[in-house]
Amino acid sequence: MSYEKKFEESVDKTNFQKLSLENQEFIKKQAFFYEFSFQELKQLIDFAIDFKMWHEGDISSFFKNEYSNRKNAFNDIRKKWEELKQKPNSYKNFTKDLYKDDIRKFSFTKFEGEKTALGSCPVASANTRCCNLLTLDAVQSCGFDCSYCSIQSFYNQDKIGFDINFKKNLENLKLDPNEIYHIGTGQSSDSLMWGNKEGILDALFAFAKNNPNVILEFKTKSNNIKYFLENEVPKNIICTWSLNTPTIIENEEHLAASLTQRIESAKKVSEKGVLVGFHFHPIVHYENYLNEYEEVYKTLINTFDSKKVALVSFGTLTFIKPVINKIRSRNFKSKILQMPFSDANGKQSYPLEIKREMFRHAYESFKPWHKDVYFYLCMEDESLWKDVFGYEYISNNQMEEFMKMAYLNKIKQNS
Repeated sequence: MSYEKKFEESVDKTNFQKLSLENQEFIKKQAFFYEFSFQELKQLIDFAIDFKMWHEGDISSFFKNEYSNRKNAFNDIRKKWEELKQKPNSYKNFTKDLYKDDIRKFSFTKFEGEKTALGSCPVASANTRCCNLLTLDAVQSCGFDCSYCSIQSFYNQDKIGFDINFKKNLENLKLDPNEIYHIGTGQSSDSLMWGNKEGILDALFAFAKNNPNVILEFKTKSNNIKYFLENEVPKNIICTWSLNTPTIIENEEHLAASLTQRIESAKKVSEKGVLVGFHFHPIVHYENYLNEYEEVYKTLINTFDSKKVALVSFGTLTFIKPVINKIRSRNFKSKILQMPFSDANGKQSYPLEIKREMFRHAYESFKPWHKDVYFYLCMEDESLWKDVFGYEYISNNQMEEFMKMAYLNKIKQNS
């Protein structure tokens, strides 16, 4: 079989069609000249996508005029790709205009849930410390467009689905009155961005009021707090915001509220007497990132009374292959995949030494809050706990119990 024929059969099993026509022609020309193997070709195509996504230029700018052989050609491009992944990312050449050609568009749909979607944390894995969070999914898929989001691999991103049976099924949910439950609503979609559409918040507030043994956590990147300000909020509801630096919000958390909007919203909700919390997940490693995150930490410390803050969590980027493929299928600019990949229990994340640096710095920055606020690492290697906090849990169940105890004490103090 001729190489030309092999090429045509091979590229159908790669991301070749996701390349621009110019890059397709260049890859094809180089492949015919050097006769790359299937695995080399597949990787070169992904390199080309990454170079473009990272705003580093077309793959043609990375090729020398000529190489002595196929192996040298492939190894040189791979080396340049790896060098870009090893150095801290810079967003100096990024602007919001880089997103304008791939702005997320979606429509609404409805579905009939057969039962209330009370499930377990969808990203739990072996050898990571997990709080055993339970989840309630009233909505499928999110209206924000964060480049790193794992939700995009679970649902059709073009459709936002609302469960029209959610209220009825939630009313029929039978819980053990002698057990304490920690339930989150921000796993399959943002908790607040939809407001009370389809009666979601009516149903959840009633559920919290009727089940005082439930700690119900809303998690959001929105500033849509109208319902919270206009209604009586049950004391067992905690409203938490996922925060990041302005650099990451502007370049990677598309369509979400700004940092200032999120903090102002949290402040208003806190002033109404609702417990709040903050998630720094993901903390992203890039040029000058420690200083920029420290500014956010200081802003929170200077804005909020720690006695009214229930939690602060830390976590970072962790990818499964379908999410990496989904990100590469997009036509926007992102630095998210320009990171050094290290195995993390079958997934891809930062090496442990980078994680120790980012988490230690974060926790030490919050020193004024250490006595009043519950801090934890979300879905991180259990070995990191002692390095970051000076202690560790022997099991997920122990972490779950300590977390619930901390939240219940805060709820009692806030009542």
